[in-house]
Amino acid sequence: MSRIYLVRHGRAAADWGSHVDPGLDDVGRTQAEAMASELAPKGPLPLVASPLRRTRETAAALERRWELGARIEPRVGEIPSPVEDLAARAEWLRGIMPCRWPELAEPLQRWREAVIEALRALSEDTIVVSHYIAINVAVGHALGDARVTCFRPDYCSCTLLDVADGRLVLIELGAQGATRVL
Repeated sequence: MSRIYLVRHGRAAADWGSHVDPGLDDVGRTQAEAMASELAPKGPLPLVASPLRRTRETAAALERRWELGARIEPRVGEIPSPVEDLAARAEWLRGIMPCRWPELAEPLQRWREAVIEALRALSEDTIVVSHYIAINVAVGHALGDARVTCFRPDYCSCTLLDVADGRLVLIELGAQGATRVL
C-alpha cells in the first residue's frame, strides 16, 4: 500500500482564460512555502509534478527542503482543452465542469484514465503536485462519483489517497476553496 499526498498547485499569476502556462503569483509562492512546511516532516518522499509551470514552482518549495528534484509526469497534468483560443478555452472548461465523465468526448475520458493509472502506479508514499480537475478525477474515482467536479480543492490543499490492491482509496479531502474560471 502507498499513500498519495495529492497537492493542488498554488495560486497562479494568471487564470485559465488568459494564459496557457502561468507561474505562481506572490500569494501562490507563499501558499507553496506553507504547504512545504507542513509536508516536509513526512519526507523526503518521492515528488511528482505535472509539467506545467505552476505545479513545478509549487513542488520547488519541497525540492529545496529535501534537496531532490521532482519527477515530471505529464499524466497528472491539466485537463487538455480542445480549443486554443484562451477565452474560448475558459468557456469550454466552465461548460464541462458540471458534466459527468461518460457525457464527455473520448479523448477526455482517455485523459481521465491516464490520470488514474498514473496514480495507481505509485508503489511508495509520494507527493503529487497537480491540478483542480485531475484531483477531482482521483477523488471521483475513489468515491465512484462520475461528476467532473465533485470537490473544490483549494490552492496548495493536500488530499490523501491510498493505493491499496490497485485501487484508489480516499483517506481525507484537502481544504476546499472557491475557484473561478475566467
